[in-house]
Amino acid sequence: MTKVYEALAEAFIAEGTSHVFGMTGDANMHWMHAMAERGATLFEARHEGSGLAMADGWARGAGQPGVASTTSGPGVTQLATSLVCASRARTPLVIFSGEVALGDLGATQYLDQAKFAEGVECGFIQVSSPARAQQAVQRAFWLARTTSRPVMISAPTNIQQAEFDGAPVYVPSTDLIDTALAQPDPQRIDEAVKILAESERVVVLVGKGARAADVSDLVLALQSKTNALITTTLQTKNWLRDRTPYFAGISGLYGTSTAHGLLQEADCLVAVGASLNHYTTEHGYLYPEARIIHLDHANQIINGTGQPADCYIRGDARPSLEALVKALPDTAEHNGYHTAEIADQLRDADTLTEPFVQDEGKLDPREVILALDRLAPAELPLVMGSGHQTDFGTMLFTRPREIVSNYGLFGAIGQAPLLTMGWSAARAQPTFVVEGDASFIMHLAEFDTACRYQWPVLVIVMNDEALGAEFHKSGAHGLNPKLTAIPSPDLGAAAIALGGKGAMVRTIAELGTAVQEFVANPSPTVVDVRITRKVLSVPYRRLWHAEDV
Repeated sequence: MTKVYEALAEAFIAEGTSHVFGMTGDANMHWMHAMAERGATLFEARHEGSGLAMADGWARGAGQPGVASTTSGPGVTQLATSLVCASRARTPLVIFSGEVALGDLGATQYLDQAKFAEGVECGFIQVSSPARAQQAVQRAFWLARTTSRPVMISAPTNIQQAEFDGAPVYVPSTDLIDTALAQPDPQRIDEAVKILAESERVVVLVGKGARAADVSDLVLALQSKTNALITTTLQTKNWLRDRTPYFAGISGLYGTSTAHGLLQEADCLVAVGASLNHYTTEHGYLYPEARIIHLDHANQIINGTGQPADCYIRGDARPSLEALVKALPDTAEHNGYHTAEIADQLRDADTLTEPFVQDEGKLDPREVILALDRLAPAELPLVMGSGHQTDFGTMLFTRPREIVSNYGLFGAIGQAPLLTMGWSAARAQPTFVVEGDASFIMHLAEFDTACRYQWPVLVIVMNDEALGAEFHKSGAHGLNPKLTAIPSPDLGAAAIALGGKGAMVRTIAELGTAVQEFVANPSPTVVDVRITRKVLSVPYRRLWHAEDV
């Protein structure tokens, strides 16, 4: 007879699970063993939350639900921050968590795991009986796939050890999901064409939901027919930059001052696959007079300004854009944003005109980012963390490449290196991450995990020996910034001690050598780049000092 934990493992395999991230404990070890017997690759992390963040990165890289596992009680509570981050990022994940024996409220590791899951924005399904074990897996994967969120399967140990008496044939969740592309309403297409005909300054804003090879030409066709600017969300940074001179960069706080001025002139905004949250619209500051045409597959969306779209076209990006482009005349009756003067403005918009700061033994973070953009091949994906140091990369990386940004997703530091490890494992591809010293040190033990599995990750630590964001905010609020300064060890040496490669660099030449060595032979590497605290990022200058930059 088949045990429930075996039936659960078989269901996971039927759902396409090939990799599992997490830690083995009493309440999940039988399931983990059954997964390994069935061909799944198990990655043991040093912390349950780290394993979940790796599964998050794997899901983003693989384009299918990631899987993590943990034991009961404290193993589950360790997941908290990574679960909220995955939920905010809309990452489909399924977490197999063990649970103490059903009804044993006095067990040492007892936890009301359903209440915990609710508090951290995670779906929850309990394996309440042997007969329903595989139904729980089917339901969890269906929810993860259709709602793009993490879902926890909580399996009590006594249920896991029971004999499975459910249905003999498992039906995977993919058989229950309609994959046909959602087609737009023709009437809404007509409404959009009318609005565009009445507009002269059109901006096309593309988000993560539109970033696909079969959509790029359609976005450019829409731009051509409306003489529009193209701008992006943070998650779609630099996409299509190299294919049009009328590329305005990021829409929002991280955009250039040139882009801010041009976007404020828009009388029509066409958003494709973007949520139009308050970050993208800068709370309505960027598009004060624009009528909004919004293309998205979501049933309903509330814009960041709280105002309804003038025309909402519900449907997948490709068919919606196809219909809209086809319905538009071949040429607009006006030049719109397509003038030589605007092309010249945009060409120089990212150019740094301020001199680099000289600080003995430390680099200007802007100079570091510009060098990295030049040194790292375009085919090398980039993961950006969160915090003050990430602002420099967010604004100054201009080379088109695949980018994963953890910025703003719950505001949690420390996640980006873990996402990078999972992404690299999914793609079997060298990947680099730019992160701060406090963030990296928070999960330093996981560099050992990267070394054990030889994931080809390059960790660039922008090390100002401080909680950088708090250092600068303290100064802006009249507090003592020295309280946030924390001396850092040599992180390159720490990386070597953990079994990888590493270097501390204080010059651009040393940075170039370290990056070139990684590119020539990708393996787990940490480059500890010592940067000055004397440079404030543009977003912080805008927010905390009201500078017009």
